[in-house]
Amino acid sequence: MDDDHTLTKTRPISSDLNESSTESRGSTSGAIGASPVCDVDVVSPSQTGHTRKEYVIMPPEEKLKHFDSRAQALADSQQFDACIQDLVRCVALTRLVYGDRHLKLAQAHARLAKAYLQFKGWGLQAQQHSSLARELLPFCSPLSSSRDERLQVLTCLLSIHLTQGGAALLTAHLEEAESSYLKAEQIQEELHQQGGINHEEKKKTELEISTSLSRVYQRQGRPAEALGQCEMSLQLLEGRGKPEETCSVYRDMAAIEQAQGCLDKAIEYLSKAHAIAVSQSPGGLDGAHISHSLALLLSTAAETHHNDSAGQYFEQSLSAYKNSVDQQDAAFLTVQDDFCRFLLLNGQKERCAEIQRSSLALKRSTFGDLSTEVADTLQLIGGVEMTQGRIRQAHRSMSKCLEIQSFMYGPQHKKTRATQKTVDMLARAPEVAERRSRQGSGKTRPPFSAVVPSYVKEGNSNISDS
Repeated sequence: MDDDHTLTKTRPISSDLNESSTESRGSTSGAIGASPVCDVDVVSPSQTGHTRKEYVIMPPEEKLKHFDSRAQALADSQQFDACIQDLVRCVALTRLVYGDRHLKLAQAHARLAKAYLQFKGWGLQAQQHSSLARELLPFCSPLSSSRDERLQVLTCLLSIHLTQGGAALLTAHLEEAESSYLKAEQIQEELHQQGGINHEEKKKTELEISTSLSRVYQRQGRPAEALGQCEMSLQLLEGRGKPEETCSVYRDMAAIEQAQGCLDKAIEYLSKAHAIAVSQSPGGLDGAHISHSLALLLSTAAETHHNDSAGQYFEQSLSAYKNSVDQQDAAFLTVQDDFCRFLLLNGQKERCAEIQRSSLALKRSTFGDLSTEVADTLQLIGGVEMTQGRIRQAHRSMSKCLEIQSFMYGPQHKKTRATQKTVDMLARAPEVAERRSRQGSGKTRPPFSAVVPSYVKEGNSNISDS
């Protein structure tokens, strides 16, 4: 299948429709009197289950029906790119079949907008297609229209406002997001009163709105209103058997409380989220992620009794990540580094250094020999060795760190200069000076900033100078 609609976030929105309009070759897009037969030569007949001849003479109405049902099947099987391709074709074919000012065309735009937001997270495309749908609706809802048509218009309008709210939240247009969600709230109430949606559909929409509004209010610095929306979400979720969504709400509440400095409340909510995640999938990635968050939160609390719990949650998180991902995974290494900082703050220097030494090879393999992660690890190891009085080893570790920082940042960068001072200080220690004197046999070693690391000579670097 040709990629007749493939988009980037910066492409003009008209391009996907113009390209899809090539499906109606030989006819004008949207012309009411267009030929009833169109040749969609961007799709091979085998992809539709028809022979070439049958496919060529297939009326556009049948092609629209085919792509419409196939788009849904592709969405169900999570083939999102292919689904969006078919939805773009549906927009072009709908315009061909029904004309430029028809409810069906507004619905096609609204459906495509929702797909862009949900499947790709592309706020710009979602915003523009939902706006096109919104512009069409005044032409689709004359006063003489039937009750069914009015309900279809309201349903389309609800989808438009939900999509526009999500797109605005994604692009940080918070006032617009709030306005769209509040309008959606009014429309779904009206739609429910007129029998357009049942009670279950209404609760589902209310949950989407309340969850989204809580995030809008949180980012606007309105914590009381954000928590109020979270409470509403929990009420809507009660008895519905949606543990993942309930867990997500508790995590939102924890983030809101933490931002206000209410650590006890944040710990309470995050603990509830953790209990749900672990009960649903013991040793799973969700539990690992929440364990990590909970460990960080507990380690910042003033009460000393939280330290033991923090250590346990770090261990749980690392264990879960080991079971779910490779130890070279960036998430695992991040948790391990946070755990080491925790150990260092609690006086467990030797264990911290031991873990960091064992992770060095993994970090070189994952991030590259010349990387911030490797430099930071060497610096931490060197710092621990300094506090233990192992000056010669500390000098070696800090020197390797300096070589990487000099290559990555240059000799004048503040990180490089700070490490250079530490290395110079260590070099003046008797055991280091004596050793360097023996090794150098009177020769002066070039400055560290001029030394090209061995990793570069061997061609093993995979991190560029930043």
